[in-house]
Amino acid sequence: MDYQNTLGRLCSLSGPSGYEDQAARAALELLGPLVDEARVDRMGSVVGVRRCGKQGAPSLLLDAHLDEIGFLVTGHEDGFLRLNQVGGVDVRMLPDRELTLLTQPPITGVVACLPPHIQEREDYDKAIPMEDLYLDVGLTQEEAMARIPVGTPAVYRAACFPLGEQLLCGKALDDRACFAVLLDALERLKDVTLDVDLYVLGSTQEETHSTGAITAAYGIAPDACVAVDVTHGDSPDASRDQTFPLGKGPVIGMGPNCTPWMTRYMEQTAREQEIPVQHEVMSGSSGTNGWPLQILREGVATAVLSLPLRYMHTPVETVSRRDLEQTACLLAAFVSGFGKEASRWKN
Repeated sequence: MDYQNTLGRLCSLSGPSGYEDQAARAALELLGPLVDEARVDRMGSVVGVRRCGKQGAPSLLLDAHLDEIGFLVTGHEDGFLRLNQVGGVDVRMLPDRELTLLTQPPITGVVACLPPHIQEREDYDKAIPMEDLYLDVGLTQEEAMARIPVGTPAVYRAACFPLGEQLLCGKALDDRACFAVLLDALERLKDVTLDVDLYVLGSTQEETHSTGAITAAYGIAPDACVAVDVTHGDSPDASRDQTFPLGKGPVIGMGPNCTPWMTRYMEQTAREQEIPVQHEVMSGSSGTNGWPLQILREGVATAVLSLPLRYMHTPVETVSRRDLEQTACLLAAFVSGFGKEASRWKN
């Protein structure tokens, strides 16, 4: 897969939680040729299925969410806009930042800030609260109210671009990078005979409540699922105990959100395929869609597979091409032998 091209397309589109239409349409176009059936469900999630045609075959769901963090317009003051956040926005990132408002056509705005020359010295190192920030769209009060009503969503204005030879950087790589991984895994399975009905889900609203994954999976009722999401990548100022180096392979989750036999099978598959992996101990919630999916209906056997990502929830999220490819390789191998492994555990 050409990850730079695929992610360039997916990440250039706006899709804050609850407003994923643009990203979902692109995801549907990319997924459709790789499955037997693909659709957008009532909650806006993209659902694809590749059936194996075998009676009584287990069903496996692979999930990666399509939404991104964002903003909603809450008011107007002298042509400037007031904002509130959608999802886990780091307000330290906002002053001077460019945002795209999801109007027709889209409008670009910049988050207003005081230049250092006229700030009080004691304010230099303080993060400005969200309620004190304004978005400058270059309009009068009347124009802003007419063209950008309260409730208009917005996202960071950013592109996906390479950093050196191995890294890709941009907004919404959490979690569209992992959706691209699912597409890559499907491409690798194109000529492989499966013994499992494989569902692929590009879910909505993960950043707020996992709503898309919960509702889509309720209808699918899978026997097992793999939540594929990002985890914290290394950086110079980050704890090595809480981050994972880029380029060293995908991260297998371990803990109560991860069904033991699924985790063991993931590790076994990695060894057999000689794919380097890392391990993340998750003593409680994994912080992914795997947490609510695990308790869906009568319960779903769950694994959590993560992609290391630097600068999470910023417009410069960064991932490794090598990790993307190795995660796709691991998932493809995991799926290809899953039916046999699941038959040992399925009641």
